[in-house]
Amino acid sequence: MLKTFIVNPIQENCYILSDDTTSEAVIIDCGALFPAEGREIAAYIDDNGLHPVAHLLTHAHFDHLFGAQLFADRYGLLPRFAAADRSIYDNAAMQASALFGQQMQFPVPKPGPYVDAATTMACGRHTISVISTPGHTPGGVCYYCADLGILFSGDTLFRMSIGRTDLPGGDYGTLCRSLHTLADTLPDATRVLPGHGPVTTIADERRANPYLQ
Repeated sequence: MLKTFIVNPIQENCYILSDDTTSEAVIIDCGALFPAEGREIAAYIDDNGLHPVAHLLTHAHFDHLFGAQLFADRYGLLPRFAAADRSIYDNAAMQASALFGQQMQFPVPKPGPYVDAATTMACGRHTISVISTPGHTPGGVCYYCADLGILFSGDTLFRMSIGRTDLPGGDYGTLCRSLHTLADTLPDATRVLPGHGPVTTIADERRANPYLQ
């Protein structure tokens, strides 16, 4: 079962992937900024009897982790991301303040164990693997569930577009190489669930995304 919540002023996609048999669930990129957003996500988890086992970040930009403290407090889940994004994670409030033009303070918990390309995680019967895709940030990753044919691409790959590379730590050439890694290794039918915007597929992106031509 897959549920999407669109949260915060930047319209970030927070995903909850769960296994129907075991009710285990993985939360990906909880950017819930407002209390009502956090309550809605928690209510979905609790009302469906889900048991969250991990909170995974595709990268450490603030709009993807506003809700990290909520899940640390409520479910004991420390956010997991790549070590190369630690400095971005530690400075999330400063980045948010600069973008919104006003002082913003929000707590973030200490990180959980870092992820890398060798990391795999179980969500009930499903296995989630990590694909290293730097470029939008130094430690950007995608999460791939082969048995379901889905990729959580964060801000690496959008429908017919890519994430920004003009922010600190971004690198256009590196991101383009990461895109080709995805296009060259994943099946055409793979559904791509991005950090912002609509769902796409690897086949559609390989065919028409201008950054892959």
